[in-house]
Amino acid sequence: MQDAFTLIGLFVSALLAASPIPLQSEVVFVATQIATAIDPWLLVLVAGVGNTLGSFITYGLGRGARHWQGRSWFPATPAQMTRAEAWFQRWGVWALLLSWAPGGDLATLVAGVLRTPLWIFTILVGCAKFGRYAALAWLTARAMGLPA
Repeated sequence: MQDAFTLIGLFVSALLAASPIPLQSEVVFVATQIATAIDPWLLVLVAGVGNTLGSFITYGLGRGARHWQGRSWFPATPAQMTRAEAWFQRWGVWALLLSWAPGGDLATLVAGVLRTPLWIFTILVGCAKFGRYAALAWLTARAMGLPA
C-alpha cells in the first residue's frame, strides 16, 4: 500500500511540474528511486505519464490563450507572444523534443497557441518526457553503484 501512495505522489509531482506550477519533479523522482525498492522502470512509466499529461494542461492553456490575449492581466505581451510564435515557427514541432528542459514548457504552450495537432504533440512530448526520466533513472542507478 505504501508503494501505491509513493507512486501517486510521484505522478502528481510530475503532472504539476509540467503545468504552469513551478515545481521540479526530478528531485522527487530521484528521492523515490533511492528510498524505495520500486522498479525504476515503473517509476519512469508513472513519472513519464504524469509529466506528459501535465503538458496537456499547458497545451490547453495555449489553445485558449488567443481568447485572453490583450487583457491587462494576460501574462505575455503581444511582442512576447509574437517572438515565441516566431521561435516555434522557426524550429517547428521538433522544438517539442526540448519540452523536458528548463523553459521547455514554453514550447508546449506555443504548440497549443498554434494548434499543433494533438497526435504530433503527444508523440514528441511523450518521447522527451519519458526519455528524460529514463536518463535520470540510469544516472541515479549509476551514482548508487547499481547496474544500469
